[in-house]
Amino acid sequence: MATEVSGVQPAGRASRSDPAHQAFLLLRTVFTVAPVLFGLDKFVNLLVDWPRYLAPWIDGIVPGTAQQAMYAVGVVEIAAGIVVAVAPRFGGLLVAAWLAGIIVNLLTIPAYYDIALRDFGLFVAAVALSRLAVRYAPARGGRGR
Repeated sequence: MATEVSGVQPAGRASRSDPAHQAFLLLRTVFTVAPVLFGLDKFVNLLVDWPRYLAPWIDGIVPGTAQQAMYAVGVVEIAAGIVVAVAPRFGGLLVAAWLAGIIVNLLTIPAYYDIALRDFGLFVAAVALSRLAVRYAPARGGRGR
């Protein structure tokens, strides 16, 4: 039988009252739902006109129109949300890497520095999700450490 060390419960036996487990569940939920919803919106542009957030230099190197690039972005975002749901340890890092790319894109558009800063906060939260998943969603067959 596993024993508690320093008040920390073994992976897989997290209590609903454990604040770290609650944080993990919150981050996992948000980083599953948000990328899927934002990814779907890339196809309909209900929330915002997404192509305007694509830096001109990137638009110049990707084939097709900025809207067509947003279709590809939408597919990646939907996939990232699904990966977070299934494997948050890896999915958190995938979302963090994706956000890093978005940040670089936004930093090259002078009017969007505030959005880049917000996305940096999301980047840190995605890394935190991945780290919490080490304890609360260990790799299959792994001990979670």
